[in-house]
Amino acid sequence: MLRTALIAASAAAFLPLAAHAEVELSFYGGAQSAPHSDVFISGDPDYPTNTRVKWEGRSFDPPPYYGLRATYWASDTFGYGLDFTHTKVYSSDASRDGTPFTTLEFTDGLNTLTANAYRRFQPMGGVTPYVGAGVGLAIPHVEVSNGTTSTLGYQVTGPAATVLAGATYPISDRFSVFGEYKFTYSQNEADLDGGGTLNTDIITNALNVGVSFSF
Repeated sequence: MLRTALIAASAAAFLPLAAHAEVELSFYGGAQSAPHSDVFISGDPDYPTNTRVKWEGRSFDPPPYYGLRATYWASDTFGYGLDFTHTKVYSSDASRDGTPFTTLEFTDGLNTLTANAYRRFQPMGGVTPYVGAGVGLAIPHVEVSNGTTSTLGYQVTGPAATVLAGATYPISDRFSVFGEYKFTYSQNEADLDGGGTLNTDIITNALNVGVSFSF
């Protein structure tokens, strides 16, 4: 009897928490850009040691910018999960004559995978604001060439961090739409074919719109 009572009490305590829990799967796209950054190359005399690079996002050129997110909402206000973002950056100077690079881009993705935590606030007129932050890894597709040597392939290049803020609006019991601003910072140390490394820290700013499915 005592054991049965303890099990019943434990279940009663857990049920209110379980009732609030939900899993949310999200897909988003949008417009993304990146400010200038310095590119340092060491160990390869065919490249300059330091170049100031102007990046372009070209979010809607194939392959387009997009993101995927899985969130577990443990309560009405707190959630956590994984976020994969396929960000892109092109050097706007790489194709010009007289520059040290014929190709310098991360266009099959300056990809980031982060573990995020989120905080939701009280709905206002049906709109629910939220904020989030997380840390993880940069996994870009590195494309670097000077016309003589080339590097092409996916690499894990260093840590990444992100912060975001937005709002979501339900369109049914299961589906909702959202918009947000997302800031991402990544440190990238890429190995070059033939020897040497490329180092650059890249910041991206994105305005995202997306749809979520909850269950």
